[in-house]
Amino acid sequence: MSTAAAAPGTTPPQALAGVRVLELGSLIAGPYAASLLAQFGAEVIKIESPEGGDPLRQWRKLHEGTSLWWYSQSRNKKSVTLDLRQPEGAELARQLAATADIVIENFRPGTLEKWGLGWEALHALNPNLIMVRVSGYGQTGPYSQRPGFAAIAECMGGLRYTSGFPDRPPVRVGVSLGDTLASLYGTIGALLALQHRRNGGGGQFIDVALYESVFAIMESLVPEFSVQGFVRERSGASLPGIAPSNTYLCGDGLYVAIAGNGDAIFRRLMTAIGRTDMADDPDLAGNAGRVAQVQRIDEAIGQWTGQHTLDQVLDVLEAAAVPAGRIYTAADIVADPHYQARGMIESHTLPDGQPMSLPGVVPQLSATPGATRWIGPALGEHTDEVLGSLGLSAERMAELRRKGIA
Repeated sequence: MSTAAAAPGTTPPQALAGVRVLELGSLIAGPYAASLLAQFGAEVIKIESPEGGDPLRQWRKLHEGTSLWWYSQSRNKKSVTLDLRQPEGAELARQLAATADIVIENFRPGTLEKWGLGWEALHALNPNLIMVRVSGYGQTGPYSQRPGFAAIAECMGGLRYTSGFPDRPPVRVGVSLGDTLASLYGTIGALLALQHRRNGGGGQFIDVALYESVFAIMESLVPEFSVQGFVRERSGASLPGIAPSNTYLCGDGLYVAIAGNGDAIFRRLMTAIGRTDMADDPDLAGNAGRVAQVQRIDEAIGQWTGQHTLDQVLDVLEAAAVPAGRIYTAADIVADPHYQARGMIESHTLPDGQPMSLPGVVPQLSATPGATRWIGPALGEHTDEVLGSLGLSAERMAELRRKGIA
């Protein structure tokens, strides 16, 4: 497979150049899906309320009154202010939808229908339109009208019950994983629908439920229950049914993650830590035998790591070709040379001149790579540009602002 590269001094093409996306929604799941499309060249028009905009602008750590998260998630987007609750605002949104390839929304089911912006209305207006609809429980079913956040979806999808230690309450991961998973499935759905349309098909809508996006990654949870009645429980830092794979305390108080669960890897690991008796034990040659004696194996590994610093442990295991790694903090990430070499730490500047780093674009495409063209915009920064493209005059724009519509 050839890997074409852009000529020096030129800007490589982007995979979604020419695709127009209208984003109706706020916070995470819908907007992050739109962000992914924007990173690969789509024109994303983000509709925000004139009264403060997306609440994400005020979430977590703020700099000069704006969330640092906002600058990352809203990169490459055009911010347009419209009050969709007012008929004139909804009408302008319909006009924009008529020009769009994709609409992404994450309101509670039925909300857009009240404003004349539901699937049936927009599809009639634009038969080739693709609409990504993200909600807590999906557009149908007995729970569809419930408010849904990722924290609840992670519980219903099975993730929360299996996370944490068996003698403690279930825990959540430190990010909104349910939202992010829904964003990824929404993005995949949009790209599949684009391909269908390019093959001669028409528009369609993609129904993404937060809980289903979590449920979809739960591996063998349901097959194990359906066949054997087995309910997977919390197992701490280990990987149930696969051994050894755990987190171990080192002598300097830091932790190391070690995945020695391949047969050959296990032999190399035990040899490296001076336990050739276990490396050569035929009862431990396969995964089933190791699972039966996982406590004994973990104790042997933990005894060894406890006698060495984290760096010493990593040096030994790297030399033995055993997968292992430190538990990275944000400081570790931004200082790591591999992150830097892969372009995963981007340097940008905030509006006041303050330097800021953003995560790099994933995945990396050889011929049509994604890019950060600008960081999250000011509220309404592109309103005149985008609504002007619909033929609105300066006088009309001023009137919309006086009415609080734009």
